[in-house]
Amino acid sequence: MSLLDAPAYDEVGERRKSVLIYGSAALICVLFIGGWLMAGTPVDWPWNWWAHLRGRATANAFLKSVEANDLQKAYGIWIHDADWQKHGQNGIYPFARFQQDWSPSGQGNDFGAIHSHKIVAARVAGNVLLMGLRFNNVRSETMTITYDPKTRALSFSPVELYMGD
Repeated sequence: MSLLDAPAYDEVGERRKSVLIYGSAALICVLFIGGWLMAGTPVDWPWNWWAHLRGRATANAFLKSVEANDLQKAYGIWIHDADWQKHGQNGIYPFARFQQDWSPSGQGNDFGAIHSHKIVAARVAGNVLLMGLRFNNVRSETMTITYDPKTRALSFSPVELYMGD
């Protein structure tokens, strides 16, 4: 075969190939942006977005239980054991202490009755997700909790997130 015997130009095949390439690139971009939006628009690396998604969902479920004053369910979410009553209490953070910290009239509760919440910041630090929470639309007080993606448990954070206020 010589240069003059080249095959005929396949316009339909070239069009199909370009549509497939550009369509795949557009789909990857849409999935990337959709994943970022679902994770709560984190300012973090993409491989940490799953931790943001799961951590925010766990914190929201926990705080909705606290707002409904269902502390037994909230404690199960906090320690990631829905059947904690069958297995016994967590020795590190027992339910009696949890009630003091999270019940509306508890001695350790600095925020009073919690009626609403908002996650205002979330950052992966080390192997946990730090989340800054504000309760009852009060901008001056923020609580920082952590979510461990491996154990799926929440805990109080020894580190405070800077909120810029």
